[in-house]
Amino acid sequence: MKFLVSQFTYFLADREARRNLKAFRTYLFLLLGVILVFSITFHLLMFHVEDQEHSWLTGLYWTLTVMTTLGFGDITFHSDLGRLFSLVVLLTGVILLLIMLPFAFIRYFYAPWLEAQLHAQAPRKVPDDLKDHVIICHRDSITPGLTRRLRFNRIPFVVLEPDPVLAARLNSSEFRVVTGENDSRETYENLRVEAARLVFANAEDTTNTNITLTVRSISQTVPILGLAEEEASIDIFQLSGTTDTLPLKQRLGEQLASRVSVGIGTAHIVGKFKDLEIIEFLVHHTPLAGKTLKQTGLREQTGINVVAIWQQGRLVPVRPDLVLENTMVPVAVGTREQVERLNHLLGSGPGRPDKPVLVIGMGKVGLSTALTLKKLGVRVHLVEMDESLRSSLEGQFDRVVIGNAANLGVLEEAGIHEVGAVALTTNSDAVNIHLTVYCRRLQPDLNIVTRVTRERNVEAIYRAGADFVQSYASLGREFVMALLLNREPIMVGEGADFFTVKVPPRLVGLSLADSQIGARSGLIVIAIEIDGETLTNPRPSTALEKKARLIMLGTNEQRSRFAEAFE
Repeated sequence: MKFLVSQFTYFLADREARRNLKAFRTYLFLLLGVILVFSITFHLLMFHVEDQEHSWLTGLYWTLTVMTTLGFGDITFHSDLGRLFSLVVLLTGVILLLIMLPFAFIRYFYAPWLEAQLHAQAPRKVPDDLKDHVIICHRDSITPGLTRRLRFNRIPFVVLEPDPVLAARLNSSEFRVVTGENDSRETYENLRVEAARLVFANAEDTTNTNITLTVRSISQTVPILGLAEEEASIDIFQLSGTTDTLPLKQRLGEQLASRVSVGIGTAHIVGKFKDLEIIEFLVHHTPLAGKTLKQTGLREQTGINVVAIWQQGRLVPVRPDLVLENTMVPVAVGTREQVERLNHLLGSGPGRPDKPVLVIGMGKVGLSTALTLKKLGVRVHLVEMDESLRSSLEGQFDRVVIGNAANLGVLEEAGIHEVGAVALTTNSDAVNIHLTVYCRRLQPDLNIVTRVTRERNVEAIYRAGADFVQSYASLGREFVMALLLNREPIMVGEGADFFTVKVPPRLVGLSLADSQIGARSGLIVIAIEIDGETLTNPRPSTALEKKARLIMLGTNEQRSRFAEAFE
């Protein structure tokens, strides 16, 4: 009964619903008026033309049976005028009762009523005992991957959705959604913001400022991470009260620039864990090309442990007999000294010719990529469609071409045959996929790095021929998780993550080799944490203790297989 009352309350309080009811009521009055006129006309014709006398109830009965096309035939007209009137009543009934009435009922009453039911079902507050949770203020491309990682790490979360109908549909046991306005103090009180672990303000910049001020009016201590679209918003966020600010598009450009292979081969640090550095390095133009992992003697010479290899966009486990091809990117772990020894080894090869890099698309990500490359001393060529940007770009970069990158003449003018790498940074995933195929066909040995907005397009762009792909969504997810877990962001590559998991009870006492973690899940154990100390590059004979935590590298799918097999 309480639920039904809440539905009626919302239904009658909504302005649009009241307008719908008024329109439906007007139609019903019109219909009743038509039925009344036809009933009176029936009596007049029967009395004056047919010389018959019937009761008023009979007139109403005849009108309704004809308008609804039932037509029992017990009362009929015999004159032409009466039959003509019957046709008028019949056609009017078909239009008003059989066509317009169902449409008006569904449009003005039934559909709004269903919406009221969904609105009443949408939760407006979290349980009173919820604490240490993450509040996600907006559903965007980051949200799906972020919520998956939060569930993996058993961190409670709630997503704020202003549309109550959508909130009711999305809400589930694994995806908690609460409806409310993101600039309302009552909303954040209902979300228990004072007990939250983090508020992730990931809407537009102006909205994020409003969110921060609203949250700060309730709690001065809760951490707030603001997602900044514009670089100028960073100072405003800090003045508003954000704890941390994430200019994600700028960071995405920096990541793409760091993955462009130019100059002599060196390892790229993708993250740190305690004293352990996680690195990636290119095989092309190094002494490692064409050798098996065993033949390189990397571990003996440098101490570096290669834990996985990127091969055509897929993270594959290492094997001693695996031949390192030019297109492969090994992932390794080691200390700072070991990484320096690796860099010395990589630099002893023939080296990569000093070629410029072509950046296509001068949005926020593209500009950040180009500026980062210039800071690294790399020559940068640009392709941009907007003519108005020419004056601001020509003074900063080595070559600027205005035009459509899908045009062969434009690419040739930009130096497609003389550059060593291409960074595709347009806002459209479809355009980046198209240009990846085009650039790969024009120059097969080209190093191509590209951005995508949505993770679902990663596989397609790897198939198109990209060497490295970074999505906006995965980068944002990793920065949020790094902040929550109090560690530095680790950007191994698209689709791969680091997971920290307690040793499951069924594995306690077994050695790392006997646990079969890699064989059954595909995850790679790169370190074991015990009582605050981290054992890096653990040997297969290492025993798994009860209080230990496993630091593992792999994909979300492999993490799920680990949970099914051992947890």
